[in-house]
Amino acid sequence: MPEVVTIGDATLYCGDCLEILPTLPKVDAVITDPPYGVGIEYASFNDTRQAVADLASAWLPLAQQGANRVAFTSGVVQQWIYPEPDWVVAWFQGAGGARGNWGFSMWQPILCYGKDPFLERCAGARPDTIYTALSSTGVDKSVHPCPKPIEVWMRVIDRCSAPAGAVADPFMGSGTTGVACVRLGRKFIGIELEPRYFDIACKRIEQAHAQGRLFEPASPTQPSQTALL
Repeated sequence: MPEVVTIGDATLYCGDCLEILPTLPKVDAVITDPPYGVGIEYASFNDTRQAVADLASAWLPLAQQGANRVAFTSGVVQQWIYPEPDWVVAWFQGAGGARGNWGFSMWQPILCYGKDPFLERCAGARPDTIYTALSSTGVDKSVHPCPKPIEVWMRVIDRCSAPAGAVADPFMGSGTTGVACVRLGRKFIGIELEPRYFDIACKRIEQAHAQGRLFEPASPTQPSQTALL
């Protein structure tokens, strides 16, 4: 049985997402940052391209069955191992991009499956880009090898999910999606296979819960504050 921890509106599971996802209630969105297959040393996963492809063929169908929409970062090179998405949102970084095969890589694709949450609720069209001045603002790589900036992830959640809906992250890592959901007042379900990262995520989400959320949830017909940044 997986370990389960509840912190406010966040429910966290330490275990295999392929086993846990089918048992969860349906959520509005799965928003996650799965492994990229670039050789990062995880304790519980062999981060090769083939391993990511095999994992993708299993987790993505489960996520689509259990959510209205799915959005995740795939990495620039690995995006083609996934089925064709309904759209691709671009996170564009003004500076600090990593070196790629054609120079500095200044953007990250966010593959989106399902309907645009703004158009679905008749809240108007929004841009399909998220701009930040730097790629590594606010990240702490001492707790996880591949964290995402919390401010960026708040904007990804706001852009890719409905304000009143729950968000799930089957590759929770150090808990950035959960922290972002706490700050935005969203319900959250997180799954992490590696116990060390799970413990870190629990502590970060508990701290965020103690500090309180930054924004009141937006009404169903109004965009939230972060959508306007």
